[in-house]
Amino acid sequence: MHLAKHLAPAVLVTLVLTLLLGVLYPLAVTGLAQLLFHDQAKGSLLRSGGKVVGSRLIGQPFSGRGYFHSRPSAAGAGYDPMASGGTNLGPTSRKLVVEQVGAAAAAARAERPGTPVPVDLVTSSGSGLDPHLTPAAVEFQVPRVARERGMPEEVVRQLVRRHSEGRQWGVLGEPRVNVLALNLDLDATRPLPRGVLAEVLR
Repeated sequence: MHLAKHLAPAVLVTLVLTLLLGVLYPLAVTGLAQLLFHDQAKGSLLRSGGKVVGSRLIGQPFSGRGYFHSRPSAAGAGYDPMASGGTNLGPTSRKLVVEQVGAAAAAARAERPGTPVPVDLVTSSGSGLDPHLTPAAVEFQVPRVARERGMPEEVVRQLVRRHSEGRQWGVLGEPRVNVLALNLDLDATRPLPRGVLAEVLR
């Protein structure tokens, strides 16, 4: 009898808290997110031709010469959101320094001899999913993209500025450019003969 006296309130409190914190609170937060931050709550998806081609928050590979190339990725086989992470190779690793970073730097130097190669063009981020590049890394690629698209470099730079983001609240992070959004705008402005995002969707 003494046990039942204490057990009933305990069960009641557990049920009430489960209902409040396990059901009503999540539903309220989800509803507010959908109402106030609809795009973010849906995954910040980007579309082209009516189809979802990616998320503003997750990087993806671009290999075509008429596209801005993304930051290298060590997540799974590359840009795998189910295997987010950076490389486990240390700074003295030959595979990292020579085979990965060194090879990427050599390819970049061949593209623009005599121009310093921005570090984020040859190294992966900690998550392997970084969708942004620094303004310097984007500017490095402007001549190639403009040449392949048959566009004046200044027109390409105008598109870059359109997709440039400053520091959050003016103090957090660094200036950056979203690569997927920029490449989508490129395809909308001056499509390549192979069509919208051919190199991504092939």
